[in-house]
Order: sequence, then structure tokens, then C-alpha cells
Amino acid sequence: MQEKQINARKVVQLVQSPGGKLVDFRSTSTLYTVWQQLVSQHANAIALRDPHAQPVREWTYAQVYEQILQFAGGLQMLGVQAGDRVAIIAENSPRWLIADLGTLFAGVVNVPRSAVADVQELAYILRHSGSTVVIVQNLKTWQRLREICAELKICDVILLSDEVSEECISFQHLLKLSDGFVAPTLTRSHLATIMYTSGTTGQPKGVMLTHGNLMHQVETLDVVVRPQPGERVLSILPTWHCYERACEYFLLSKGCTLTYTDRRHLKQDLQAEQPHYLVAVPRIWEVLYEAIQQQVQQKGALSRWLFKTFINISERYITQRRIAADQCIEHLQLMDRQRLAAQRQQWLLAPLHYLGDRLIYHKIRQSIAPQLKYAITGGGSLPAYLDNFYEIIGVEILNGYGMTEASPVIAARRANWNIRGTVGSALSCTEIRIVNPETQAPLAIGETGLVLVRGPQVMKGYYNNPNATAQVLSANGWLNTGDLGWLTPYGLLTLTGRAKDTIVLLNGENIEPEPLENVCRQSPYISQIVVVGQDRKRLAALIYPNVERSQTGQKLRDCNPSLKPNYSCILVYIA
Repeated sequence: MQEKQINARKVVQLVQSPGGKLVDFRSTSTLYTVWQQLVSQHANAIALRDPHAQPVREWTYAQVYEQILQFAGGLQMLGVQAGDRVAIIAENSPRWLIADLGTLFAGVVNVPRSAVADVQELAYILRHSGSTVVIVQNLKTWQRLREICAELKICDVILLSDEVSEECISFQHLLKLSDGFVAPTLTRSHLATIMYTSGTTGQPKGVMLTHGNLMHQVETLDVVVRPQPGERVLSILPTWHCYERACEYFLLSKGCTLTYTDRRHLKQDLQAEQPHYLVAVPRIWEVLYEAIQQQVQQKGALSRWLFKTFINISERYITQRRIAADQCIEHLQLMDRQRLAAQRQQWLLAPLHYLGDRLIYHKIRQSIAPQLKYAITGGGSLPAYLDNFYEIIGVEILNGYGMTEASPVIAARRANWNIRGTVGSALSCTEIRIVNPETQAPLAIGETGLVLVRGPQVMKGYYNNPNATAQVLSANGWLNTGDLGWLTPYGLLTLTGRAKDTIVLLNGENIEPEPLENVCRQSPYISQIVVVGQDRKRLAALIYPNVERSQTGQKLRDCNPSLKPNYSCILVYIA
């Protein structure tokens, strides 16, 4: 259940995985060799599926691999050399994956970003990365980038669409250019991609990830889930997001079928495609939760009462069940008699919980995704109320933690050790250290401090930015995550907020805004909230209300009759 913390000062290249296989981080395997093996084992299995294409499109592993090699060969015919930077400005699609792997197989360093990102941000990324070729989603994306490409003398522009333009090379035309693919000599230390982080606090920083960084995720994520060949995965997140990208690499390496969806089609695809796995961010679980709550509110008074009653009973049941199993982070290391008392409470509440499952929860699971085995969430904090709700209704959510600078997964909850309120234990060959934010001195188990990470997935640094690299990456490989957290006696990581987000009031009190924000978001009348108050006497909150619910419920206007239906934001002082 608990993984040992690895001492990185010793040689830690071989790690025993749960399946009994030795993971060798000294190996020469890359995504190229992974796909060679996939084609030999699953050539005719469906790798990618696009249910919203007209007609519906499917690609086998052999077909995807062939197009990847053709794409790589086409780049070589254009004169692109190993080590050159090639930007991919596009959204998630089968062709995005082909372009991504085609560039990696050719030894090219790709630079991905969203097609709808701000033009100034894209211009900075193209200029800073020194990209010599740009791969764009379509002609509309190219039109946005035409001026900056002309300024940077970028002549080769590749469309992922089949549109025709004298200034661009279409996807199909590039494949036809290929005259065979000459595989370069790649090692795991070679740079694979530069992923630019958000520039909300300044210019974006280019995270340099190697082939070895990416392969660490492919080789170790099976400690979280162990998908089988042919199992279905629903893909909704953008692949220029490192979290989705690593999960796709891993799931495809296991022979799964990846189906593409989007926010508009998510609910229908959860039913129609019957996925076994869904990789999502907390906002997706909020949307599904809100939809369930809205459906309940449309029921009669008796149905609403039954739903609320059974949820309350089941919440007590799962709490006692966690305590009895010593899996409740609010009640760690209780005495045996206390756990025994919790177990008795669990047994007493169990019949009512299972009745609620039979009457209500089973129907909710069927309405979400009948075949769903595990839901994987990351990319942000999962509020406790969502964690509790989905545990109650029987949807198994495995919460993880990471950042682009760590390729991205650092820790994750396991299918057989899914401790709510935590983000699980570290991946293989990954060390987590909690230190004092000011002195950097290590803290004891249970003490809250700054989270430092070291392991094979940690980036080389920020591209052409040694000063920024030095601020977060120490000489001996420790990455400063900027997050606050603590470790349980079982080695599970619990996050409490961001180091820079801590609010200090005039009275000297330190307050973490995230727990307050998470509680407030449970209200159906609040869409977004930000707690503020640095160097003030008291806290305040900027609230973006859920306009549809507030207009029908009248709750917010009851509190403040002066509000009009078209308001956009409210300032509320917190005593």
C-alpha cells in the first residue's frame, strides 16, 4: 500500500512495480520503441476513435504508427533536423497526436500550445523558443500567426486540416512528401518538448522535458491504474496540457482505445462510448455534480427529501468506514477501541447506505457512465465535498498531484489505497520532502510546509531562462513546487494551498484561502470565488454568481435587493 521513499543519493535505477516487473530508468526505451512494440502486439486493435467526425473515424495502432512515421519522414524531407524546435499550435485530435509523436520520433523538440491562446503569448513562444516550423490546427489559426511568422522568417507552415493554401502544407500533402523515415539515435537524455506555462505572473516559461522525463510517466503510472488492452478511455482535456499528454502516452502504451470528446458532447459520450476510464480536471466533476443537483431539484418534494436524507446518512457511513480502516486523515492513528467503535457505527449505517445505493446512487452511476471503472483527476485541487459525494455514490476517483515541471505526475492515490483528502503517495523513484518555507529545514511528519520534489520526471530547467531555473531547481535536483502540504505517517501527501497564496491579515493571522473558496463553491449560487485580504483588517471575497440559479432562486437578491439580474461580480466582506 505504501511505497518506500527512495534515497536519490544512492543508485535508484531499478524499481519493482506492482505487477512484478522491474522498471529500468537506465534503459534506452523511448516512445518510439514503445510504439514499435505496440504495433507488433496490437496492430489491428483500435487506437484512436473520433465519434464526432462525419463519418465516424477509427484508426488502428498500425494505421496510427504508419502515419506517425510518414509525418516524421515528411518533416525530414522539409529539411527539419533533430534538435530543431517545431511549434504545434492546435487542439486535441488524432492528428495532434500524430504530429506530436512524429516530431518526437524524428528527434525534433516540439513546442505545443493552444490554438485559441492569446496572439501575443503565441508570438512570444515562437520567438523565445526559436521555432523554425509551425504546425497549426487550420487556416484560421494560421491567419492569426501570419504576421509573426513573417517577422520570424518561418517559411514552413503545416496544417493539420485538409484545407488548401499556397502558403501552407496540408496534413495529407506532408504525408505524401515522405520518402521513408530515417530514425535518429535518441537517448532518454535528449530534449523532447518545451511546454510553456501560463504567463499570468509575467512571461510564460518554457519547461524543458526530456524523453526520459516522459518515459518515467509511461513506465510508472501503472501503480495508479492497470488498464487492459482494448479498454476504452474518454479524452476531453487539451494535449498541450502536460497532464492529459502523459496520461494519453501511458494509456495508449497499454493498448487502450482513446476516444475524443469535448465539453459539449461529454454527457452523451459518457453514455454512448461507455468508457472504462476518464481523465479529467476538478471542473468536470463540478459540472457533473451540478447537473445531478439540478436534476434532483426538479424532482418532487419526497424525492428531494429522500436524496438529502440518504446522502447525509451515507456521508456518516463513509466517515465511520474511513476511521475504522485508519484511512481518515482527520482521525489518524486512533486507538483500537476508537476504531472498533467506528466499525460498529459503520455496520449500523451500512444497511441504509446500501438501500440508498439501490434506490438512488446506482441510477446516478448509470446516468454518468455505466462502465466507468476509475476516474482520474488532476490539474487542480479536488474539493472535499466532491471527493465525498463521488465516494458516496460509488464513482471511484483517483486524485493525483503534479505540475508541468515534473512531467507532470508527482503523486497519486492508488486504486487499492484511495485515501480521500490526500493526493496519494509519490510515484516510483520520486522523493517528497516537506521543509520550512523560510529556512528550508526539513519538517517532521504531520507538519505543514513547502513541498519539494526530486525524481526522474523533474525537468531539465526553463528554456533560455537560467535565473528562473535557479529559483525553483536546486543544484542537487530538488524542485520547489511552491505548494504547501504535509505527509501522513503512511507517506501520503496532503496539500493545503499555495505558498504565495497565503493571506496575512494586519493582526498577523495567516489564512489559506483555498479551503474557504472550496466550501463556498458548494453553493449552487456561486460559480467562482476568490478570497482576498492581504494586509487588511479582514477578509473579502470576489464572487461570480451562477446567474441562472440566482435568477430562479432569488437567494442572492434576497440578501441584497439592489442587485440586478445582469450583475457580473459581487464584493462580499467576511467578518
